Amino acid sequence: MTKSKVAILRTSPRTVLADYHRLMNLADYQDVIAKDADTALKVNISWHFFYPGSSTTPWQLEGVIRAMKKDGYDPALIHACHNRTVVIDARLGERENKQINVVQAHGLRNIHLYEEGEEWIHVRQAVGDLADKFLVLNDVYPDGFYIPKRFIGENIIHLPTVKTHIFTTTTGAMKNAFGGLLNERRHWTHPVIHETLVDLLMIQQHIHRGIFAVMDGTFAGDGPGPRCMIPYVKNVILASQDQVAIDAIAAKMMGIDPLSIKYIRIAHEMGLGCGDPDKIEIVGDVEEARKNWHFQGAFQEMTFASRMQHKIYWGPLKGPIEWSLKTVLAPWSYLASVIYHDTFWYPFIGKKKMKAALNSEWGRLFRNWETLTPDEQGFPEVGTTAPELQRVGMSAFWRSFGVLWTALTEAPEVAQHRRHSARGHGHASPQGKSPSSPALRFLFFLLLPLLLLAVLRSRRRKQ
Repeated sequence: MTKSKVAILRTSPRTVLADYHRLMNLADYQDVIAKDADTALKVNISWHFFYPGSSTTPWQLEGVIRAMKKDGYDPALIHACHNRTVVIDARLGERENKQINVVQAHGLRNIHLYEEGEEWIHVRQAVGDLADKFLVLNDVYPDGFYIPKRFIGENIIHLPTVKTHIFTTTTGAMKNAFGGLLNERRHWTHPVIHETLVDLLMIQQHIHRGIFAVMDGTFAGDGPGPRCMIPYVKNVILASQDQVAIDAIAAKMMGIDPLSIKYIRIAHEMGLGCGDPDKIEIVGDVEEARKNWHFQGAFQEMTFASRMQHKIYWGPLKGPIEWSLKTVLAPWSYLASVIYHDTFWYPFIGKKKMKAALNSEWGRLFRNWETLTPDEQGFPEVGTTAPELQRVGMSAFWRSFGVLWTALTEAPEVAQHRRHSARGHGHASPQGKSPSSPALRFLFFLLLPLLLLAVLRSRRRKQ
């Protein structure tokens, strides 16, 4: 086995597009991403609102697409690939994070895996006896689970960012497969999330023609990620064929011992990649990989929501509450997440935490993205417009109610109940449609005064 390699470069808006092309070739992506197969660009949307460091950046997506086209890849065989959760609206996210602007500018297909027309097949049909080797997924899903059929034989390029995570310590290339390979009941795996990521890596290595990762660290997030972080400008980008190695190097740069992170250690021990930084070859700007950012990590200053999630999945609330997340009662947790993160934390706390990042050159690049014209190297000008986002303050507050409604009506438990009711009345709702019932509308509007009261009380405490 050849030594694992991770490429890393220091970048700036003026050179970012050329840097991505150089980065990918330093990591020998053409050796694993076949030109005669479809390639899925697995976009990361950790929050449908823009938050620096949380989701795939438009320049990351732009740089990867331009690099592939320059190297002779057929755009007709490249597509953006999205998943969703019941608390993350991917259609809203691709707009707010300006990913759809890039996809449309290059005329690529834009695939949302959960929407009508996308076929999912049973995992044993896809991987056969490999399923017998799963560490935990057979226990979590005794009847098995389904994965997207289109992934079979496709290349995949993961597009994560450098950030911490309240469940997995850090999140990157390996975690990016979580949304694509599991359906909306993937929260069932949270108590065994590290082993789940290793199982998913085994699946990927079996079904994909080639696997590659391109990680953006122009912004990097520290704290209780992947949403409620403190974003920092770090001006680095990474790439690798080895999903374990790139996550290990990113963790090391954040100041975290990679082999202390369970999913990295298990994957390393099973030979699925290299998690030992001393055994990983660094190419490009080697000195960047030796830096220690001294991030505090995900667990030092957790939010109320993250503390409660830990209590539910691993603490004293596991017995009395976790069972409800596998029943028709599960939507309570989706609503709680949206209420806390979208309706309260983002508009009233997140705005302050991202101020410094937004005032950077990368912040101005994002703000003025639609009006800028790049050259072959990157963006010679990033604009002078003040980096104010539309979805902050009360604007984000009111927009979050739409997400709250979606979280309720699109919950898989509600959808299952709706399908059973439709069968009982001799008709079925078409996939992708979410007719609301009087009971759902009543529950939603019952929550509104409670929600407003909770937000007002939280703001008074902080004052």
